Amino acid sequence: MTSSSSVGSNFTSQSLSDVVVEAIDVPSAWREFWESLRANRGALLGLAVVLAFVVIALLAPWLAPYDPSQVHEGAFKLPPVWQDGGQWAYVLGTDDVGRDLLSRLIHGARISMGVGFMVVIFSMSIGVAIGLLAGYAGGWVDALIMRLTDVMLSLPSILLAIVVVTVLGQSLANAIVAVGVLVVPNFIRLVRASVLAERNKQYVIASRSLGSSHWRQAVVNILPNCMAPVIVQATLGFSDGILNVAALGFLGLGAKPPTAEWGTMLSDGRAYIESASWLVTLPGLCILIVVLGFNLLGDGLRDALDPRLKR
Repeated sequence: MTSSSSVGSNFTSQSLSDVVVEAIDVPSAWREFWESLRANRGALLGLAVVLAFVVIALLAPWLAPYDPSQVHEGAFKLPPVWQDGGQWAYVLGTDDVGRDLLSRLIHGARISMGVGFMVVIFSMSIGVAIGLLAGYAGGWVDALIMRLTDVMLSLPSILLAIVVVTVLGQSLANAIVAVGVLVVPNFIRLVRASVLAERNKQYVIASRSLGSSHWRQAVVNILPNCMAPVIVQATLGFSDGILNVAALGFLGLGAKPPTAEWGTMLSDGRAYIESASWLVTLPGLCILIVVLGFNLLGDGLRDALDPRLKR
């Protein structure tokens, strides 16, 4: 009897030690996510670009050599330093009224990054709520929401944004609302599809059998398991927000001059595209690099968060 109990205790202790060792060897979810993300060079490049522009945006008042609205007398349309006539006092040259282009690009990073953040917050908060309602409620509620979403998706995005800005009035805040409205249907469809995949799983059925309320099942049980694709869509929505607000600024429907916004800078410089090409090239490059960085990061997050796409 004693020997059998000692054998059982030894077996139990050995089993527990094996479990502990296995638990230590298994990487955490965050470590696994980082290892998968680090294996993607494009995602790392996108992350580096995004972090660089975030730092520039946060430190814009200290990094910019001049005030973005300051006019320098006698320094009209000076070229960058690598061209003939350039001055080291204005590394990237000046615009048509004598404002330092480097300072305006640095402050434009703050505006553009802030615009992308506000667009994502606005569209994600509304889209996640409506998509969760559509996927969980089902029936006529789901059908009504999805038909309205299909109507919004069928309209040309930039045309819808122009209509919204025209109704609300020209301003940067209204441009953010207009672009946010464009991105909302993407979040609705994504969250709805994720909720439909989750709501009939065993943990939801078990929670329902224990008497959980609809609010708890939808918000506490289902929604956290749908956030991985939402995070990826938010990253891609960040780049869409920056690009669309810049497009509205280029059309004269976004930020008002003399605001240092990249799209507005493009619009102001297009009249001098032949005589002072840097006025168009440099803001366009900033938009291109930021959008590319967010797209690369979004693709990497998708691969890292979706188990089916992991290598």
